Amino acid sequence: MKSNKQKLRILYIIDILANKSDEDHLLSANDIIRYLKDDYGIECERKTVYDCIDCLNEYGYEIIKSSSPRGYFMVPYHFETAELRLLIDAVQSANFISAKKTKALLKKFSAFASEYQYKRLEKQVYIDNRNKGSNENIFYNIDILNNAILQKKQVEVVYRRRKVVESNRAQYEEKSMTINPYALIWADDHYYLVGNYSKYDNLIHLRVDRLKSVTVTEKNARRFSEVSPYTTSFDTADYSNKHLSMFAGDIKPVELICKNEIIEEFIDRFGEKCLMKAFDDEHFIAKFDVAVTNGLVSWIMQFGDSIKVRGPKELKNMIIDKTNSILSMYNG
Repeated sequence: MKSNKQKLRILYIIDILANKSDEDHLLSANDIIRYLKDDYGIECERKTVYDCIDCLNEYGYEIIKSSSPRGYFMVPYHFETAELRLLIDAVQSANFISAKKTKALLKKFSAFASEYQYKRLEKQVYIDNRNKGSNENIFYNIDILNNAILQKKQVEVVYRRRKVVESNRAQYEEKSMTINPYALIWADDHYYLVGNYSKYDNLIHLRVDRLKSVTVTEKNARRFSEVSPYTTSFDTADYSNKHLSMFAGDIKPVELICKNEIIEEFIDRFGEKCLMKAFDDEHFIAKFDVAVTNGLVSWIMQFGDSIKVRGPKELKNMIIDKTNSILSMYNG
Protein backbone atom coordinates (compact mmCIF):
# COMPACT_ATOMS: atom_id res chain seq x y z
CA MET A 1 0.00 0.00 0.00
CA LYS A 2 2.87 2.35 0.88
CA SER A 3 4.51 1.56 -2.46
CA ASN A 4 1.30 2.40 -4.33
CA LYS A 5 1.02 5.75 -2.54
CA GLN A 6 4.58 6.61 -3.53
CA LYS A 7 3.68 5.90 -7.16
CA LEU A 8 0.71 8.28 -6.84
CA ARG A 9 2.84 11.00 -5.25
CA ILE A 10 3.12 13.18 -8.37
CA LEU A 11 -0.67 13.09 -8.82
CA TYR A 12 -1.19 14.20 -5.23
CA ILE A 13 1.26 17.06 -5.80
CA ILE A 14 -0.92 18.19 -8.73
CA ASP A 15 -3.97 18.20 -6.43
CA ILE A 16 -2.11 20.10 -3.70
CA LEU A 17 -0.87 22.79 -6.09
CA ALA A 18 -4.27 23.05 -7.85
CA ASN A 19 -6.28 23.34 -4.64
CA LYS A 20 -3.92 25.06 -2.22
CA SER A 21 -1.96 27.53 -4.36
CA ASP A 22 -2.45 30.58 -6.55
CA GLU A 23 -0.44 33.72 -7.23
CA ASP A 24 -1.39 35.11 -3.80
CA HIS A 25 -0.83 31.84 -1.92
CA LEU A 26 2.56 30.29 -2.67
CA LEU A 27 3.62 26.88 -1.43
CA SER A 28 7.19 26.08 -0.47
CA ALA A 29 8.66 22.61 -0.94
CA ASN A 30 8.25 22.13 2.83
CA ASP A 31 4.53 23.10 2.55
CA ILE A 32 4.03 20.47 -0.15
CA ILE A 33 5.90 17.88 1.94
CA ARG A 34 3.64 18.69 4.91
CA TYR A 35 0.43 18.34 2.87
CA LEU A 36 1.66 15.04 1.42
CA LYS A 37 2.25 13.67 4.91
CA ASP A 38 -0.85 15.11 6.62
CA ASP A 39 -3.38 14.49 3.85
CA TYR A 40 -2.02 11.41 2.10
CA GLY A 41 0.39 9.77 4.56
CA ILE A 42 3.35 10.06 2.16
CA GLU A 43 6.89 10.82 3.28
CA CYS A 44 8.87 12.88 0.81
CA GLU A 45 12.12 14.85 0.48
CA ARG A 46 12.57 18.31 -1.00
CA LYS A 47 14.64 17.02 -3.93
CA THR A 48 11.79 14.67 -4.87
CA VAL A 49 9.34 17.60 -4.83
CA TYR A 50 11.64 19.61 -7.11
CA ASP A 51 11.96 16.68 -9.51
CA CYS A 52 8.18 16.18 -9.60
CA ILE A 53 7.58 19.87 -10.35
CA ASP A 54 10.14 19.77 -13.17
CA CYS A 55 8.38 16.73 -14.64
CA LEU A 56 4.95 18.41 -14.40
CA ASN A 57 6.21 21.55 -16.16
CA GLU A 58 7.78 19.43 -18.87
CA TYR A 59 4.49 17.55 -19.32
CA GLY A 60 2.54 20.79 -19.80
CA TYR A 61 1.40 22.04 -16.41
CA GLU A 62 2.40 25.63 -15.66
CA ILE A 63 3.92 25.74 -12.17
CA ILE A 64 5.55 29.08 -11.43
CA LYS A 65 8.52 29.42 -9.08
CA SER A 66 8.73 32.73 -7.23
CA SER A 67 11.89 34.00 -5.54
CA SER A 68 10.26 36.76 -3.48
CA PRO A 69 8.45 35.45 -1.60
CA ARG A 70 9.85 31.98 -2.20
CA GLY A 71 7.43 29.28 -3.29
CA TYR A 72 5.40 27.74 -6.09
CA PHE A 73 1.91 28.18 -7.49
CA MET A 74 0.05 26.48 -10.31
CA VAL A 75 -1.52 28.55 -13.06
CA PRO A 76 -5.17 27.34 -13.37
CA TYR A 77 -5.29 24.67 -16.05
CA HIS A 78 -9.07 24.35 -16.26
CA PHE A 79 -10.45 27.90 -16.18
CA GLU A 80 -9.15 31.37 -15.45
CA THR A 81 -11.06 33.20 -12.71
CA ALA A 82 -12.88 35.39 -15.26
CA GLU A 83 -13.88 32.33 -17.30
CA LEU A 84 -15.22 30.59 -14.22
CA ARG A 85 -17.14 33.73 -13.25
CA LEU A 86 -18.82 33.78 -16.67
CA LEU A 87 -19.92 30.16 -16.24
CA ILE A 88 -21.28 30.83 -12.76
CA ASP A 89 -23.21 33.90 -13.93
CA ALA A 90 -24.64 31.97 -16.90
CA VAL A 91 -25.92 29.16 -14.68
CA GLN A 92 -27.42 31.58 -12.17
CA SER A 93 -29.19 33.63 -14.83
CA ALA A 94 -30.63 30.63 -16.72
CA ASN A 95 -34.34 30.42 -15.93
CA PHE A 96 -34.68 26.85 -17.09
CA ILE A 97 -32.20 25.52 -14.49
CA SER A 98 -33.95 24.78 -11.19
CA ALA A 99 -32.69 26.30 -7.93
CA LYS A 100 -31.63 22.85 -6.71
CA LYS A 101 -29.67 22.12 -9.90
CA THR A 102 -28.14 25.61 -9.84
CA LYS A 103 -26.67 24.98 -6.39
CA ALA A 104 -25.38 21.56 -7.47
CA LEU A 105 -23.67 23.00 -10.56
CA LEU A 106 -22.09 25.86 -8.61
CA LYS A 107 -20.69 23.32 -6.16
CA LYS A 108 -19.20 21.32 -9.05
CA PHE A 109 -17.47 24.45 -10.34
CA SER A 110 -15.40 24.51 -7.15
CA ALA A 111 -13.46 21.51 -8.52
CA PHE A 112 -12.10 23.74 -11.29
CA ALA A 113 -10.55 26.35 -9.01
CA SER A 114 -8.21 26.60 -6.07
CA GLU A 115 -9.97 26.93 -2.74
CA TYR A 116 -8.80 30.57 -2.55
CA GLN A 117 -9.92 31.34 -6.08
CA TYR A 118 -13.40 29.92 -5.45
CA LYS A 119 -13.77 31.70 -2.09
CA ARG A 120 -13.14 35.00 -3.86
CA LEU A 121 -15.74 34.13 -6.47
CA GLU A 122 -18.29 33.15 -3.82
CA LYS A 123 -17.95 36.55 -2.17
CA GLN A 124 -18.55 38.35 -5.47
CA VAL A 125 -21.41 36.21 -6.73
CA TYR A 126 -24.82 37.76 -6.09
CA ILE A 127 -27.59 35.24 -5.61
CA ASP A 128 -30.93 37.01 -5.95
CA ASN A 129 -34.51 35.80 -5.74
CA ARG A 130 -34.97 35.50 -9.50
CA ASN A 131 -37.49 33.00 -10.80
CA LYS A 132 -35.99 29.58 -11.48
CA GLY A 133 -37.54 26.60 -13.18
CA SER A 134 -39.10 23.78 -11.21
CA ASN A 135 -38.56 20.92 -13.69
CA GLU A 136 -35.80 18.81 -12.14
CA ASN A 137 -35.77 16.49 -15.17
CA ILE A 138 -34.69 19.15 -17.67
CA PHE A 139 -31.06 17.98 -17.90
CA TYR A 140 -32.20 14.39 -18.34
CA ASN A 141 -34.64 15.49 -21.07
CA ILE A 142 -31.97 17.57 -22.83
CA ASP A 143 -29.72 14.50 -22.95
CA ILE A 144 -32.51 12.37 -24.41
CA LEU A 145 -33.40 15.00 -27.02
CA ASN A 146 -29.78 15.53 -27.99
CA ASN A 147 -29.38 11.79 -28.60
CA ALA A 148 -32.61 11.68 -30.59
CA ILE A 149 -31.40 14.54 -32.82
CA LEU A 150 -28.07 12.78 -33.40
CA GLN A 151 -29.81 9.47 -34.14
CA LYS A 152 -32.49 11.22 -36.27
CA LYS A 153 -35.32 9.53 -34.38
CA GLN A 154 -38.82 10.74 -33.51
CA VAL A 155 -39.71 11.48 -29.89
CA GLU A 156 -42.96 11.19 -27.99
CA VAL A 157 -43.40 14.11 -25.56
CA VAL A 158 -45.94 15.23 -23.02
CA TYR A 159 -46.07 19.05 -23.11
CA ARG A 160 -47.46 20.94 -20.14
CA ARG A 161 -48.75 24.50 -19.92
CA ARG A 162 -50.13 26.27 -16.87
CA LYS A 163 -53.74 27.36 -16.75
CA VAL A 164 -55.52 29.79 -14.45
CA VAL A 165 -58.18 28.32 -12.17
CA GLU A 166 -60.39 29.86 -9.50
CA SER A 167 -58.71 27.95 -6.68
CA ASN A 168 -55.48 29.88 -7.42
CA ARG A 169 -53.54 26.63 -7.42
CA ALA A 170 -51.06 25.68 -10.14
CA GLN A 171 -52.74 23.42 -12.65
CA TYR A 172 -51.59 22.26 -16.04
CA GLU A 173 -52.96 21.28 -19.41
CA GLU A 174 -51.10 18.36 -20.94
CA LYS A 175 -50.77 17.37 -24.58
CA SER A 176 -49.10 14.28 -26.03
CA MET A 177 -47.21 14.93 -29.26
CA THR A 178 -45.02 13.07 -31.74
CA ILE A 179 -42.12 15.35 -32.67
CA ASN A 180 -39.40 15.17 -35.30
CA PRO A 181 -36.57 16.93 -33.41
CA TYR A 182 -33.99 19.09 -35.23
CA ALA A 183 -32.28 21.45 -32.79
CA LEU A 184 -31.96 22.65 -29.20
CA ILE A 185 -31.65 26.42 -28.82
CA TRP A 186 -31.02 28.60 -25.75
CA ALA A 187 -32.83 31.90 -26.43
CA ASP A 188 -34.33 34.63 -24.26
CA ASP A 189 -33.29 32.78 -21.10
CA HIS A 190 -35.14 29.59 -22.04
CA TYR A 191 -34.18 26.31 -23.70
CA TYR A 192 -36.23 25.36 -26.76
CA LEU A 193 -36.69 22.25 -28.86
CA VAL A 194 -37.15 23.09 -32.55
CA GLY A 195 -38.90 20.38 -34.48
CA ASN A 196 -41.84 19.33 -36.58
CA TYR A 197 -45.15 18.20 -35.07
CA SER A 198 -45.86 15.10 -37.15
CA LYS A 199 -49.44 16.23 -37.92
CA TYR A 200 -48.30 19.35 -39.81
CA ASP A 201 -45.77 20.57 -42.36
CA ASN A 202 -44.08 23.38 -40.43
CA LEU A 203 -41.71 23.93 -37.52
CA ILE A 204 -42.71 24.46 -33.91
CA HIS A 205 -40.84 25.48 -30.75
CA LEU A 206 -41.36 23.75 -27.42
CA ARG A 207 -39.96 24.99 -24.12
CA VAL A 208 -37.84 22.11 -22.79
CA ASP A 209 -38.66 23.01 -19.17
CA ARG A 210 -42.34 22.37 -19.99
CA LEU A 211 -41.75 18.83 -21.18
CA LYS A 212 -43.13 16.45 -18.58
CA SER A 213 -41.67 13.41 -20.33
CA VAL A 214 -39.61 12.57 -23.41
CA THR A 215 -39.34 9.12 -25.03
CA VAL A 216 -37.25 8.24 -28.08
CA THR A 217 -39.03 6.00 -30.57
CA GLU A 218 -37.62 3.56 -33.12
CA LYS A 219 -39.19 5.52 -35.99
CA ASN A 220 -36.90 7.65 -38.14
CA ALA A 221 -37.54 11.38 -37.94
CA ARG A 222 -38.86 13.29 -40.90
CA ARG A 223 -36.05 15.11 -42.72
CA PHE A 224 -35.86 18.83 -41.82
CA SER A 225 -35.54 19.81 -45.52
CA GLU A 226 -39.21 18.86 -45.94
CA VAL A 227 -40.40 21.49 -43.46
CA SER A 228 -37.65 24.15 -43.47
CA PRO A 229 -35.48 26.07 -45.97
CA TYR A 230 -32.37 24.14 -44.91
CA THR A 231 -31.15 21.32 -47.12
CA THR A 232 -27.77 19.94 -46.03
CA SER A 233 -27.84 20.78 -42.31
CA PHE A 234 -30.17 22.56 -39.91
CA ASP A 235 -28.53 25.98 -39.37
CA THR A 236 -29.32 26.61 -35.70
CA ALA A 237 -27.61 30.02 -35.53
CA ASP A 238 -29.38 31.31 -38.65
CA TYR A 239 -32.73 30.00 -37.45
CA SER A 240 -32.34 31.58 -34.02
CA ASN A 241 -31.39 34.98 -35.50
CA LYS A 242 -34.46 35.02 -37.74
CA HIS A 243 -37.03 34.01 -35.11
CA LEU A 244 -37.32 36.65 -32.40
CA SER A 245 -38.41 35.33 -29.01
CA MET A 246 -38.66 31.91 -30.70
CA PHE A 247 -41.98 32.66 -32.42
CA ALA A 248 -42.47 30.40 -35.45
CA GLY A 249 -43.39 32.06 -38.74
CA ASP A 250 -42.57 32.55 -42.40
CA ILE A 251 -39.28 34.25 -43.29
CA LYS A 252 -39.81 37.45 -45.28
CA PRO A 253 -37.72 40.47 -46.34
CA VAL A 254 -38.21 43.32 -43.86
CA GLU A 255 -37.26 46.97 -44.25
CA LEU A 256 -37.12 49.36 -41.29
CA ILE A 257 -36.31 53.05 -40.88
CA CYS A 258 -34.51 53.43 -37.54
CA LYS A 259 -33.15 56.34 -35.54
CA ASN A 260 -29.36 56.38 -35.35
CA GLU A 261 -29.55 56.26 -31.55
CA ILE A 262 -30.66 52.61 -31.57
CA ILE A 263 -28.00 51.27 -33.95
CA GLU A 264 -26.18 49.41 -31.14
CA GLU A 265 -29.38 47.68 -30.00
CA PHE A 266 -30.17 46.80 -33.61
CA ILE A 267 -26.74 45.27 -34.27
CA ASP A 268 -26.85 43.42 -30.93
CA ARG A 269 -30.03 41.69 -32.09
CA PHE A 270 -29.50 41.16 -35.82
CA GLY A 271 -25.72 41.33 -36.23
CA GLU A 272 -23.60 43.31 -38.65
CA LYS A 273 -24.50 41.19 -41.68
CA CYS A 274 -27.76 43.08 -42.18
CA LEU A 275 -27.80 45.62 -44.99
CA MET A 276 -27.73 49.07 -43.39
CA LYS A 277 -27.37 52.46 -45.07
CA ALA A 278 -27.94 56.08 -44.13
CA PHE A 279 -31.45 57.46 -44.73
CA ASP A 280 -30.88 61.02 -43.52
CA ASP A 281 -28.82 62.70 -40.81
CA GLU A 282 -30.87 61.09 -38.03
CA HIS A 283 -31.97 57.73 -39.46
CA PHE A 284 -30.68 54.60 -41.17
CA ILE A 285 -32.45 51.99 -43.27
CA ALA A 286 -32.07 48.30 -42.36
CA LYS A 287 -32.95 45.43 -44.68
CA PHE A 288 -32.90 41.79 -43.58
CA ASP A 289 -34.84 38.52 -43.70
CA VAL A 290 -36.71 37.51 -40.57
CA ALA A 291 -39.84 35.66 -39.44
CA VAL A 292 -42.77 38.09 -39.42
CA THR A 293 -44.33 37.18 -36.07
CA ASN A 294 -45.67 38.68 -32.86
CA GLY A 295 -42.14 38.34 -31.49
CA LEU A 296 -40.88 40.76 -34.15
CA VAL A 297 -43.81 43.11 -33.47
CA SER A 298 -43.00 43.19 -29.76
CA TRP A 299 -39.32 43.85 -30.45
CA ILE A 300 -40.13 46.78 -32.77
CA MET A 301 -42.74 48.32 -30.47
CA GLN A 302 -40.39 48.47 -27.50
CA PHE A 303 -38.53 51.25 -29.37
CA GLY A 304 -41.65 53.37 -29.84
CA ASP A 305 -41.17 56.06 -32.50
CA SER A 306 -37.50 55.09 -33.03
CA ILE A 307 -38.49 52.47 -35.65
CA LYS A 308 -40.88 52.77 -38.59
CA VAL A 309 -41.78 49.75 -40.72
CA ARG A 310 -41.33 50.34 -44.42
CA GLY A 311 -42.30 46.83 -45.45
CA PRO A 312 -43.81 44.34 -45.79
CA LYS A 313 -47.39 45.58 -45.59
CA GLU A 314 -48.30 42.57 -43.44
CA LEU A 315 -45.88 43.72 -40.72
CA LYS A 316 -47.16 47.31 -40.94
CA ASN A 317 -50.70 46.08 -40.37
CA MET A 318 -49.63 43.90 -37.43
CA ILE A 319 -48.03 46.95 -35.76
CA ILE A 320 -51.13 49.08 -36.41
CA ASP A 321 -53.47 46.37 -35.09
CA LYS A 322 -51.40 45.87 -31.95
CA THR A 323 -51.24 49.63 -31.32
CA ASN A 324 -55.01 50.02 -31.80
CA SER A 325 -55.66 47.04 -29.53
CA ILE A 326 -53.58 48.56 -26.72
CA LEU A 327 -55.20 51.99 -27.23
CA SER A 328 -58.67 50.44 -27.19
CA MET A 329 -57.93 48.56 -23.99
CA TYR A 330 -56.91 51.74 -22.15
CA ASN A 331 -59.66 53.88 -23.63
CA GLY A 332 -62.19 51.24 -22.63
